[in-house]
Amino acid sequence: MKQPMKIPKVLVLMGVTCSGKTELGKILSVRLKVPFFDGDDFHSKDNIHKMKQGIPLNDGDRQTWLQYIHGLASNHSNKGAIIACSALKEKYRQVIQTSVNVEFIYLKADKRVIAQRLASRKNHFMHNSLIDSQFTALEEPKNGCIVDATQSFEINVDLIVSYLQNNL
Repeated sequence: MKQPMKIPKVLVLMGVTCSGKTELGKILSVRLKVPFFDGDDFHSKDNIHKMKQGIPLNDGDRQTWLQYIHGLASNHSNKGAIIACSALKEKYRQVIQTSVNVEFIYLKADKRVIAQRLASRKNHFMHNSLIDSQFTALEEPKNGCIVDATQSFEINVDLIVSYLQNNL
């Protein structure tokens, strides 16, 4: 029987809203036997209120949240963890990975797919008017693991595990 893969770092599943970060993270955490954390759970009440109203977050709004995500990554850097976090801009990713061994996995999807997914999403604070602001803010990573968010979760888990085995 094959031993489960151990990851010596924190994986951050990044991308715009509805790219599948949370569901993929849950499945991947079972496969890799590391804890999963959804960054959405750590937004302040004020940030959630703004997003429910269709008001995009600015860099200042995100600062405390990003610092919390960084602390979470730092606390799990020796054991490994998976964190779902939009991390749309390079400077956000820099905050998260400061002095922490982090691997970003980018879930890429086009605006049409995201709009369809968001329209069918229930009980979430993200207002559908925020799709444009998400894509405007997005600075796609230039390297690392990029997966097609329209593929099945199972395919993407296999692709990510293969990437980790070949690049860690």
